Amino acid sequence: MSRFNKLHTLAACLAVSLPALADEQPGASLTLPATAITDNREPQAVDLATPSQAGSRLNLSALETPASTSTLTAAQIQGRNNQTVQDAVTRSPGITFIGTPGDGGTGLSARGFTGQSSVMTLFDGARLYAGAGTLTYPVDPWMVERIEVIRGPASVLHGEGATGAVVNVIPKKPFSGDIRNHLRLGYGSWDRQQLGLDSGGSLSERLSYRLTLNQQAGNGWVDRTDSRSLALSAALRFDATDDLSFTLSHERGDAQPANYYGTPLIDGHLRSSLGKKNYNVSNDQQRYHDEWTRLTSDWQINDHLSASNQLYYIKSRRHWRNAEEYSWDGASGQILRGSFLEIKHNQEQIGDLQSFTFDHSLFGLASKTVVGAQYNKIRFNVDSNSPYNDDSKDPLDPWQPAPGGFHSGSPLRPQMLSKTSTFALFAENRTQLTERLSLVTGVRRDQNHIDRDDLTNGTRNDRSLRGGNWRAGLVFAVSDDLSLYGQYSTSEDGVGDLLTLRPEQRLELTEAKQTELGLKQRFWEGRGEWTLAAYHIVKKKLPVYDVVTKGSQQAGQQTSDGLEASLELALGNQWQVSANAALLRAKYDDFLQRSGGVVYDRAGNRPQDVPRRTANLWLSKGFGQAVDAGIGLRYVDARYTSAANDAQVPGYSVVDANLGWQVLPDVRLGLQVNNLFDRQYAQSSYSGEQWLLGAPRSYFATVDYSF
Repeated sequence: MSRFNKLHTLAACLAVSLPALADEQPGASLTLPATAITDNREPQAVDLATPSQAGSRLNLSALETPASTSTLTAAQIQGRNNQTVQDAVTRSPGITFIGTPGDGGTGLSARGFTGQSSVMTLFDGARLYAGAGTLTYPVDPWMVERIEVIRGPASVLHGEGATGAVVNVIPKKPFSGDIRNHLRLGYGSWDRQQLGLDSGGSLSERLSYRLTLNQQAGNGWVDRTDSRSLALSAALRFDATDDLSFTLSHERGDAQPANYYGTPLIDGHLRSSLGKKNYNVSNDQQRYHDEWTRLTSDWQINDHLSASNQLYYIKSRRHWRNAEEYSWDGASGQILRGSFLEIKHNQEQIGDLQSFTFDHSLFGLASKTVVGAQYNKIRFNVDSNSPYNDDSKDPLDPWQPAPGGFHSGSPLRPQMLSKTSTFALFAENRTQLTERLSLVTGVRRDQNHIDRDDLTNGTRNDRSLRGGNWRAGLVFAVSDDLSLYGQYSTSEDGVGDLLTLRPEQRLELTEAKQTELGLKQRFWEGRGEWTLAAYHIVKKKLPVYDVVTKGSQQAGQQTSDGLEASLELALGNQWQVSANAALLRAKYDDFLQRSGGVVYDRAGNRPQDVPRRTANLWLSKGFGQAVDAGIGLRYVDARYTSAANDAQVPGYSVVDANLGWQVLPDVRLGLQVNNLFDRQYAQSSYSGEQWLLGAPRSYFATVDYSF
């Protein structure tokens, strides 16, 4: 039976209203759109010439930006079977998913650098600080207007923690005009259900709104992995004058994701028969609650000067209670279950981002400059049952694991409270040196201060960390549709994330430098475009074990070299092709790792969770104005499970497909099939002894009604 009685009520309403809609227009000819209805407004075409925020705050197009950027629209996200923001992002070049329940299921890898401390997530341009390497928002693509990605070091734009890439999730915004509504009902494999609403338009001449709501639930393809989620986004925009507007918005996410910590290996090998077994305890817990409130002001002061401000407050509550590690014991022929962890996060962040944009002349040359400041104050509190004394490990039958209950010899108690303040000043400039040549530069200065209280022993430590980054790039427009670029940029990451940095260890921010060359072109009268980027990144100050002091110092180094290419084509007869591929060589140049009291030299090894090759392909075809179909391939190469490079997670290729039918002007039926060929594969590894598997073949049917 359905968990949501609302689904039955709304389905009944649709059944009554659709025939009535047909009866209202007897004999009328139907004009059916050629594309899927995925938003209330006409879908905006985005190409290399479209201005975006991905690579700078200067509102440059991709052709004008000296960096590798991508933009994914709501239409593309909805049309490619993406259930999460991470699903969508990893269809762009060189980005792979490495998420686990411990990081909120949001971990990404880009250009040889992994996790929340090197691949940054923004929401509407403002940064979400990761607590203990964990982010739990946003994950629902229903509320997303578009996702913008800049690959490579971007600390000059957004501060420390952006060496691999920055992902900016932009929510759906209020718009002017008639009120439009979009309702989605969905049902699929393992009792997966969806109830989605998207509504927006003008309430008066100067007041407009946008409301999105998405409620989902399912039983899960692994035993005992029921899940449910609620995502809400509400925004109200007031145009005080033609030049001044205010937007008040609030987003909320409540999630109880599938509590699956992976499938254990037997003698180092995956057994297919264990793929749907759950080795977690019966009273497991995984809950995330996130809220984000923002007040945004946009003011066009005059023809040459504008200002923008965003004031925001973020709150996150997280709770885990699980047995997280499962290892094979060959002597007994059993799985040993351990690591009974209970953890609670209480995180609050308040911040403000102010910027001014000037159109001006510089030495007689056309120029545009953005200057601004950003402030954040984050309070992060952790309760846990550290030191995680399990008393004993539970022996389990691999094929019939007994659920059992959570037990630990260590009680849940307050562990740590950190208070982090950040302040930054930044500036960007674009100057048109000649008719074809432009110079794009940026500089940023950050001040971070961390106060950390150890609540178990009453000690306190604090630390200030300063950072400065810059970028310079040249863009040469060979023609209006073809540009060459080169750039040099710097970046900084924390050793781990900033909020849980231990001040007493005296570790500095790591430093990275990148050189990148690229080519971007629109062709065939705008029906096609392609990009190519080559880069070299050197990251220094990795922790290296000191055999004399028996501690760590920051003297190590990692390098990444790679190529990324993308192609978009709109062919005849309603065929469309989207393809991208990335080649990467990442290695440690200098890295001494201490494990179990022994020091190991990892120089020459590839970092954990970094594939050498990735690729994506999506092919779609329209059949007249009523039917369209799509099929896509996602390929990820093998990855090592540790810096020792002693075990690998195999690569995988997964095919997805969908079919849509516009049965009425305002009604669309859809069918999505994920993992079409039912491949068993590992999406990521929780440890060298257990893998998190991707879902088997599944279907999801939808009804979209716009009114």
